[in-house]
Amino acid sequence: MRVMVIVKATADSEAGMKPSPETTRMFAEMGAFNEQLVKAGIMEMGDGLKPSSAGKRIAFDGASRTVIDGPFAHPDELVAGFWIWKVRDMDEAVEWARRCPNPMPGPSKLEIRPFYEAEDLAEVLSAEQAAKV
Repeated sequence: MRVMVIVKATADSEAGMKPSPETTRMFAEMGAFNEQLVKAGIMEMGDGLKPSSAGKRIAFDGASRTVIDGPFAHPDELVAGFWIWKVRDMDEAVEWARRCPNPMPGPSKLEIRPFYEAEDLAEVLSAEQAAKV
């Protein structure tokens, strides 16, 4: 099973990276954790994202497209980073997530979301379409 582990943004992550002993320590701890994930064959990819002030949103309404410049409100609803993990099941994903060093200077959250797999879509896709998933 593949899951996306989402690092939820905070006011600190939305302020951008500022060099400090704390950020240096956090990067070292996260680097060591990522090495453990790779050695265990869990991590497929992962990365951090710049603050939403560097981003854009595209709003759709029928044929209309509107570009909205960041920053975006409500940091706790934004994504600061992510991993894609291949795990046996959700319990294994939770086990690994519990080992993660705190990804932010203060309180923070991770969210784990499973990807759709071909068998999940069997009822809505033809056999040919499912084979391409």
